[in-house]
Amino acid sequence: MEPIVELRAIVMRPDLERLGRFDEHRVRQRFRDSFIPEHASVVLVDGAFAGCVALRPAEDEHWLEHFFIAPEVQGRGLGSAVLRTLLKQTDTDDVTVRLNVLQGSAARRLYERHGFTLERQDPVDVFMVRRPS
Repeated sequence: MEPIVELRAIVMRPDLERLGRFDEHRVRQRFRDSFIPEHASVVLVDGAFAGCVALRPAEDEHWLEHFFIAPEVQGRGLGSAVLRTLLKQTDTDDVTVRLNVLQGSAARRLYERHGFTLERQDPVDVFMVRRPS
C-alpha cells in the first residue's frame, strides 16, 4: 500500500498547499484510515504502477474515492479511460455515483466531462453527483 500512499501525497500536495491545508502526516493518515483495499483498483501503464481508484458501495449509491493518476502519465486520457470503465458498470447497475474534489482542482473538469454535476460545496470541497445514464 505504501506506493499508493506516496503517490496520493504527491498528487494531492499542490491543491492542498494552495488551500493552505497540506500536512504530509495528515494526508497519509487520512488515506490509511479511509482506504478499503477490497474496493480499490490499481492503474497500471506498461506494467508499472500509475495510479489508483476506489468505488465504495454505500446504501443506494457508490462513492468514487482515492482516484489519482501519477503526474508523469497525466494528460494522456488515462483518467478518462478509467472513469469511463467505472461509469459504464455503474450505469449498467443503475447506481448513482458521488464524489468530492478539492476546490480549484483540475480534476473537477474531468468529472464534469463525464456527467458529474455540482451537488454542494464548502470552502474546501466540492461535492458532485452523477446519476446513471
